[in-house]
Order: sequence, then C-alpha cells, then structure tokens
Amino acid sequence: MVIFGEKRHSLCEIEYEVPFFNLTKLRKLGLSDNEIQRLPGDIANFNQLVELDISRNDIMELPESISYCKTLQVADFSGNPLTRLPESFPELQSLTCLSINDISLQALPDNIGNLCNLVSLELRENLLTYLPESLSQLHKLEELDVGSNELYNLPETIGCLVSLKDLWLDGNQLSEIPPELGSMRSLTCLDVSENKLEHLPEEMGSLLSLTDLLVSQNLVDVLPEGLGKLRRLSILKADQNRLVQLPESIGNCESLTELVLTENQLVNLPRSIGKLKKLSNFNCDRNRLTSLPKEIGGCCSLNVLCVRENRLARIPPELSQATELHVLNVSGNRLLYLPLTLTSLRLKALWLSENQSQPLLTFQTDVDPESGEKVLTCVLLPQQPCSDNLARCGALESLVEGGMLDDTWDDKTPNRMSTIRFMEDDDDDEDDEERTLLRRATPHPGELKNMKKVAESIRKDMNAAKGLDSNKNEVNNAVDRVTTSV
Repeated sequence: MVIFGEKRHSLCEIEYEVPFFNLTKLRKLGLSDNEIQRLPGDIANFNQLVELDISRNDIMELPESISYCKTLQVADFSGNPLTRLPESFPELQSLTCLSINDISLQALPDNIGNLCNLVSLELRENLLTYLPESLSQLHKLEELDVGSNELYNLPETIGCLVSLKDLWLDGNQLSEIPPELGSMRSLTCLDVSENKLEHLPEEMGSLLSLTDLLVSQNLVDVLPEGLGKLRRLSILKADQNRLVQLPESIGNCESLTELVLTENQLVNLPRSIGKLKKLSNFNCDRNRLTSLPKEIGGCCSLNVLCVRENRLARIPPELSQATELHVLNVSGNRLLYLPLTLTSLRLKALWLSENQSQPLLTFQTDVDPESGEKVLTCVLLPQQPCSDNLARCGALESLVEGGMLDDTWDDKTPNRMSTIRFMEDDDDDEDDEERTLLRRATPHPGELKNMKKVAESIRKDMNAAKGLDSNKNEVNNAVDRVTTSV
C-alpha cells in the first residue's frame, strides 16, 4: 500500500524517488489531495491494484491504459478537471465502487453497463444531461448518486435496477419520474428534491421497502394515494411544494416518524393523521391551515409539533392526548386562547411569538365567552402581528411587563450608522472612511455552476484547436479570466 495523500507531492517527485511503476504487486494506492497533473500510461503496470484514490488533484485526462488494471475494485477520481472517461474504461469489470463526483463530467460512456459488478456509483456535481440506456444492465448496483447534475429526464429502463437501495436524483431539471421506477422493490431511499416535478407517479406505491422519501423544492400539488401502501416509510419530506391536500391514505404509513410539509398551500389535514402512532416530528409551518383535526391527539409518540405562520384560530383540546409532546410552536397564527387541557402536557417549549424570550410563559385561566369553557391566556394572546418597532425591541412580553416601550426608538434610528454594506449599494463614496467593513455578495450555487460551465467550454474549445500540453498555460489563464469576469 502506498499513500501520498495531503503531502502535496507531485507525480514527478514520486517517479524520481523510487522506480514507482515497477511496484507491480501494489494493491492499494492513495494519491488524494496533491497537485498531480497527469496520470502516466504506466499505471497499467499495476496489474494487481485493488484500490485507487486520486481524488482532488489536477488531472485532466485518464490514460486509456488504465483499462489494464483488471483487478481494480474501488476507484475514486472525484475533484479533478476531467470531462470524460476513456472509451476503454468499462473494461474494468472488477469495479464494485466508483466515485467520480465533481469532475465536470459531461457524459458517461455508452457502454457503462459493462461494469457488471458495480455496487456503488457516485456521479454527484457533474454536468450530465442524460443517462445512457446501458446503465440498466448494472443489476448488482445498490447505490446510485446523480444529484446536482443537469438531467432533464430518466430512461424508462431505470426500473431494471432491481437491486438498487439508494437513489439520489436531487438538484436536477427533472419534470417527471417514469412509472417504471415502481419496479425497484429493493429501494429504501429516494431523493428527488430540488427538481421541477409537478406530480409523482402512482406506481411509487409499489416501493414497499422505501423508508426515506425526499421530494422537497418541487412543484407537486398532490401526493399519490398509493403513498399509503408504503408501510415502512419512516421519513417524508415534501416541503416547499404546492401541496393543497394530503391523501387520506397517509394514515396507513404506520412507520412514519418524521413528516415535513413546510411552505405548501395546505388548508387542512386529513383526520387519518391521527393513526401515525410513531410520528415524532411534524412540521407544517407556513401553510394555510385554518384548523387542526382533533384526531391529531392520536399521535402518541409526537415530540415536536410546528405549525408556525398558518391561520389557526384554535388548538383542539384533544392535542393533550399526545402525551409525549415536548415542543409546540404555534407562533404567527390567529389564536385567541389555548385549551386548558395543555396543562397536562410536560412541555419544554411553547412558542407563541417569534420574539418570545423564554420557551415557556406564565399563563392565566379565563373563560371563553362563546363556549363558556375555561381556557388559557397570557400576554401574547390573542395573537396579533407584531409591528416592526416591537420586533426590533425584542420580546413582546418583556416590553409590556417591564415598561420598556420607548417612543424615541424611531427618533434614534436615523442617527445609527451601519458599518456593513454590500458592494452593489449605490451610496456615495463620501462615507467610505467611516464604513471600513465591506461585504461582498456571495455567488449563488447556480451562478457558480454556470461559471464552471463557461470555463469548461473554453477549455474544451482551446484544447481542440491546439495540443493540450503546449497550450496548458494559455488554457488556465483563459479559464481564470472567464471565472473572474463572471
């Protein structure tokens, strides 16, 4: 085993110190985190090599001779400026684990399916726009990560990956999921978040082994009724979509422990939600809920319930039946009071306002004039939108009880001077001497990805026009100029 990781060697130094490529019995080679710019064709001499890690270097091309490393099982090429794999690469049929993340890869070899023993394939953060049909021949594949690429669709043959357990498709441009996905009966984790999906196929109800389903940040308005067939589903995250309702069948997801529905358009919740006996974390912030079903008290394992910024006017007394509830966040609603039954809970935090300084408040009993029932009230009830001035002063209850409300706040505001400003502000430069701290706007990840595309396009064009070695310095300078200008 030879490892040169994080020692900043160059390959030339290694060759000079020892007849490096004469180590024909070498089984494990680690060269990660160096400044290696070229992998020589002599790599073929390592005909007993089992593990190869050359991640996070400056290698722009893999030699065709790497296909002679017939015993290679684990390979990591991540973090190099590679744009393609050698045509002979699929001849490495002993490979079981292949990591080629963040290498500007634009396409996979059409015969990638020849890697018949592959169990794990990582392709995250590349520039892939499609997956070849032959990918479906990887019948032993258990993990496939193609997150953060540019995929617009999936091949229908993806359903042939019958051994697949974990599938990451997040951060792409997918507008639909092929129904053939339902054939993956071994799938346990599916991440399709950050795409452009408007609906999910009903066939997803056939994924009987599924435990984690992540569909955050899409355009989905309704979840499929077949979702209720997923009896092993433990985590469901569907936040930042356009959901207007939940299927009644969700109550059949008896193993569900975490349900995140933040930032949707839900007006109500199905009564069947009370059947989720294992649910411990339920987040439904920033929806349009006007009420909670009384059946929610049946969630006997519920620890955290967040329903911030909805339109709730009351909390059902039956919530007190969720005896394991420790955190309840109902801030930003329209509550007039709280049910007296909540006093039976062992709450550690009850949030009625974003500006609340303490997790628990002192409550008093009162009588609801409409029903005549005893209720709980405090200084933060009934809930009302806080003004900007109160928000800036801190906790509302502190202002009322401590008499800290100061009418001179706005008078003092113009006299306060900010010492942090953004570069794009149009303010005059006359205050530059006083404003010594400048804050530059951080590029959005999407902008960084576009910068990367432009740089790689120029690199490719220049390499095609002239020889790679003779123009290496010119290419690097051009890429630097483009990155700087963008």
